[in-house]
Amino acid sequence: MKTVAVIGAGTMGQGIAQIAATFSHTTVLYDLQESAIKQAKEKHKSIANRLIEKGRWSREQAEQILNNITYTSDLQKISEADLVIEAIIENIAIKKELFTRIEELVSENCILATNTSSLSVTAIANACNKPARFLGLHFFNPAPLMKLVEIIPALQTQEGVINDCKSLLDSWSKVAVTAKDTPGFIVNKVARPFYGEAFRIYQENIATVEEIDTIMRNGGYRMGPFQLTDYIGHDVNYKVTQSVWEAFYYDERYKPSFVQKSLVDAGYLGRKSGRGFYSYPYEIIDVSYDQQLIPQVLDRINVMLINEAADAVFLGICSEKDVDLAMTKGVNYPEGLLALANKIGIANCVDRLDDLFDRYHESRYRCCPLLRDKANNNTLFDV
Repeated sequence: MKTVAVIGAGTMGQGIAQIAATFSHTTVLYDLQESAIKQAKEKHKSIANRLIEKGRWSREQAEQILNNITYTSDLQKISEADLVIEAIIENIAIKKELFTRIEELVSENCILATNTSSLSVTAIANACNKPARFLGLHFFNPAPLMKLVEIIPALQTQEGVINDCKSLLDSWSKVAVTAKDTPGFIVNKVARPFYGEAFRIYQENIATVEEIDTIMRNGGYRMGPFQLTDYIGHDVNYKVTQSVWEAFYYDERYKPSFVQKSLVDAGYLGRKSGRGFYSYPYEIIDVSYDQQLIPQVLDRINVMLINEAADAVFLGICSEKDVDLAMTKGVNYPEGLLALANKIGIANCVDRLDDLFDRYHESRYRCCPLLRDKANNNTLFDV
């Protein structure tokens, strides 16, 4: 794949284009808006200068990488692409219309990919005349730094296309995991309890925002859930939660939180709006807390995450190894969730989930059958 075209010059599109150019591909970065193209070009120059200052790139290397990128608002310029990666707004109708246009421009051998984080890859592929060459390649922000890429074959995707993209990602020093085309794929499905259960704990007045965030950071997570959702943006995080919830036919495990909806309704979107769970500028600091809160916060959230990871395997979404890779490389969890289950005891996880279910009688706390089978058979996850 000598030529890579990236559609959408936002943060994600910029990052993917930077990766392709860094690995010597002729790269075309397209956006409908001239202003977005101009901003992307300036951003790439700024990144290059910063990496030169840090000694990561030589000046000659930086010049070559930047010269590998063509910035354009003319979609015709992607016609020579061997791979097209779309990274635009999460709107399925717009994506379908875009790929219908793209197919008219590129060769029959060009691979088409969407970077969607929550939409059906199979449904987008259905808009194409040749859906066998279509798949999802889900990068994580910031794309040049984050190692993980989820490969999501559509129902129509040919095996050779998957293998070609896996080889390409290997050459880009990425960690590729394969996920079935189900809502949220791996990361956005498995990570839901990190936010949702934290909101629930806060809503029940078990612990404060600051206490929950501190406990989770002390438990090995780089950010607490409230700190992280402020960083992501509550409009974005709430929309993904809502999308996964609806796509799983309103399964209670993915139910959005009124706590977060209230923030969105108020326009308190997090850091970008100056206020979310915290008011900004704000220095995130650890607060003191009662040690008895750890089982009610860290252990509760962890066991819900473990249950979700086991469920991803149980439903055939991914392998045991890939779910742990996805969560450590995609969202920087301190360790793989199934490895954590092995360590703390799978039977202990089952008992804790059963206790939660007995207390609340809500299906969100139902134990995954795979987790229960492992406990009953006294076997471990193969991670």
